[in-house]
Amino acid sequence: MNHAEVLVDGFDRIKGVVHDTLDDIAPDALTYRVDGEANTIAWLVWHLTRVQDDHVAGVAGSEQVWTADGWNTRFGLPFDDGAIGYGQNSDDVAAVTSGADLLRGYYDAVHARTVAYVESLEAEDLDRVVDENWNPPVTLGVRLISVLSDDLQHAGQAAYVRGVFDRT
Repeated sequence: MNHAEVLVDGFDRIKGVVHDTLDDIAPDALTYRVDGEANTIAWLVWHLTRVQDDHVAGVAGSEQVWTADGWNTRFGLPFDDGAIGYGQNSDDVAAVTSGADLLRGYYDAVHARTVAYVESLEAEDLDRVVDENWNPPVTLGVRLISVLSDDLQHAGQAAYVRGVFDRT
């Protein structure tokens, strides 16, 4: 297994959790909150997808799928197009009321772009510094693993919320 295959496997695992969470989901489950301040499934899936879109487009030097393919318009959220969920509050979380098909569609478009990018990489590309604002500077490999880690955590959180909802 080479570097690209390992990374694609990781991103495919996120896709599996996202799809399992959204498949046959009750519409009100998407905005269910475990408590009044908790993140919803809709927000978690939107956020993890926005992070992946933003970070992968950043290292690939491409426009984000969010704006390039008009997902920003389809979602119609009251956020700036650059918003990815960091620093958002409870009211912002509540504003994401998108349906499962829209969330899945955007996620799948970002996943496809991510996989295409990762498959284009040579092993030595992973050592390229992509962010000098950290000590040590962040390499492409570290950035991609960071996205994988963050997205897997949020996908797991969404799956957990789905499980709680299904038991209520």
